[in-house]
Amino acid sequence: MDLVPALEEPLQQPLKSVLGPATAKVMAEHLGLRTVGDLLHHYPRRYEERGQLTHLADLPMDEHVTVVAQVADARLHTFASARAPRGKGQRLEVTITDGSGRLQLVFFGKGVHKPHKELLPGTRAMFAGKVSVFNRRLQLAHPAYELLRGDPEESVETWAGALIPIYPATAQLESWKIGKALQTVLPTAREAADPLPESLREGRGLVPLPEALLKIHRPHTKADVEDARSRLKWDEAFVLQVALARRRHADAQLPAVARKPAPDGLLTAFDARLPFTLTDGQQRVSREIFDDLATEHPMHRLLQGEVGSGKTMVALRAMLAVVDAGGQAAMLAPTEVLAQQHHRSIVEMMGELAEGGMLGGAEQATKVVLLTGSMGAAARRRALLDLTTGEAGIVIGTHALIEDKVRFHDLGLVVVDEQHRFGVEQRDALRGKGKQPPHLLVMTATPIPRTVAMTVFGDLETSVLDQLPAGRSPIASHVVPAADKPHFLARAWERAREEVAKGHQAYIVCPRIGDEEDDPGKTGGKKPPGSPEDAAEKRPPLAVLDVADQLAKGPLQGLRVEVLHGRMHPDDKDAVMRRFAAGEADVLVATTVIEVGVNVPNATAMVIMDADRFGVSQLHQLRGRVGRGSAPGLCLLVTEMPEASPARQRLNAVASTLDGFELSRIDLEQRREGDVLGQAQSGARTSLRMLAVIEDEEIIAEARQEATAVVAADPELTGLPGLRTALDALLDEERERYLEKG
Repeated sequence: MDLVPALEEPLQQPLKSVLGPATAKVMAEHLGLRTVGDLLHHYPRRYEERGQLTHLADLPMDEHVTVVAQVADARLHTFASARAPRGKGQRLEVTITDGSGRLQLVFFGKGVHKPHKELLPGTRAMFAGKVSVFNRRLQLAHPAYELLRGDPEESVETWAGALIPIYPATAQLESWKIGKALQTVLPTAREAADPLPESLREGRGLVPLPEALLKIHRPHTKADVEDARSRLKWDEAFVLQVALARRRHADAQLPAVARKPAPDGLLTAFDARLPFTLTDGQQRVSREIFDDLATEHPMHRLLQGEVGSGKTMVALRAMLAVVDAGGQAAMLAPTEVLAQQHHRSIVEMMGELAEGGMLGGAEQATKVVLLTGSMGAAARRRALLDLTTGEAGIVIGTHALIEDKVRFHDLGLVVVDEQHRFGVEQRDALRGKGKQPPHLLVMTATPIPRTVAMTVFGDLETSVLDQLPAGRSPIASHVVPAADKPHFLARAWERAREEVAKGHQAYIVCPRIGDEEDDPGKTGGKKPPGSPEDAAEKRPPLAVLDVADQLAKGPLQGLRVEVLHGRMHPDDKDAVMRRFAAGEADVLVATTVIEVGVNVPNATAMVIMDADRFGVSQLHQLRGRVGRGSAPGLCLLVTEMPEASPARQRLNAVASTLDGFELSRIDLEQRREGDVLGQAQSGARTSLRMLAVIEDEEIIAEARQEATAVVAADPELTGLPGLRTALDALLDEERERYLEKG
């Protein structure tokens, strides 16, 4: 966030005497810290008071932790081993406690001497290591430690009350070493350029940036930490909002062809043949989209809708409006199954209006073509020709649409289905195929974290469809705890049989395919897990081929069971989907290839195996495949995870609500927002160090207003050098490209 020379200095140089090249290398490789400025913005994760101890009862398994605790006892054992056959092997076992729990530390061999002398009962220290389980007890093997000794001149109270910053650390570099490195660079914080305009900072009572950096790393009181956090959150929110406001401003300057539907054209003819009335929501959202399409700047709109709320209908009407206005529309689908399905359902909905240039085609008709990677050469040539000549007004395809060979006559609208399945580069390549930037409509059924984050940040214009079309049935969802209550699982298979007996169909979803190319989970040769949760997590996920086989021979014997997964030949996949849609199969055992867009109204039940292996949004998507007809839907989430585990809580949340927006908030709170400006969805890498999207919505909304005003008054930020500096640091090249592409 700073381009001030002192803060730009590489860590290896100013810290040579303290860190040395090895430490600087670890910081760069494992923590992404390369400059003094990077290190200053590596904030403590939390603070420990010397007088208080960490909760040992809550330690996470297999994670690198730093704890503050007191030695309860230390025992040196000797034993015989291959290396020390005469019983001269040494093992030091130290028990530390915090009053709430105990944790065992073990040291072996020559590593026992120093801790044996230093870790005497009553000693307080910080310990860092990876939590593992041995004999069903938590332990740290060979942890690094730092004794906590009071300064001789300090009073006991001051020493006990001092806040110890605990930094995000790695096995190669403990928290206290990062703290010592920070001690060295902290004086340069005074030179940090302040990105906030002075009027904003004073108006909101925020401390200056140098003061905030000093207080976050060396707080005397908890109030210092609060002051610093408030200020640093504002920095992140404001700088990010300025980046987004500048992009909105630049988008508004781009030229695009206005697309107004012709009166009595294709759209009017289509609406006249609809056998139902559009919901109020569909009509409202269509108006918002048509207003955008009629302007001479590219539309940049996100269409959020519950599973089954009729997004495809809204998108199709937008495409027809563009074709009416003489342009072409492209719909980008994430999978071949989905592209074929969209093509089929759009051609069915349009009837003779999709038969442009053919015998029996209506007067206003256009051609609707499909383009996927697995098409035969002749069909592909024909589709490409129809696009180049403009004969095809609508094309539906997978990323095959992005290839260089694909040329459009006049691309006016790009519809992207399920944004989170497409890289920004792919969307951008398709947008680049228009003579001028085409309008862009992104559809998503569940606001996934990055989308929610972007929506909260207000970068895309958003339309929301929150009504379900008439005649849709509610879906009942239940968690099936297979390990605690095996009879519940037996009942799940009975329920599937009952649905089939009523003339309906069922999906069974598994996380894995199960053929020999599949990775069954790298679990070989591990020690037996210590808890039911470990057992459930370390077992390879259930596989389609195994489950289908077991069901066909067991609980679902006599039913017509078919399988569907991503490694099947596209023609075979399509054939299976057609048979299932036609009611020629009772049960479809599948991977998540059915997650989006698959529409079989007669399928009423879904059993999701190892449901804890899927994300919240994914489960909500999958569940949306049932209850699409007039009969009520049933979704059973099967898991072996124990009652109190976070995974079970997540599944309970999914079972308790059908509101995708509510679920996306839960998802976001659990996974963090990922990098709002980068490609990580997992939350592992984030430009937000202080800001939490859901918690800090208010700050973000206020920062957006401030940023919009600043950019409107001075788009180039010529009067705000500190802010330009912060933007340059935030938008390194990769993020700059990403942001530009939307």
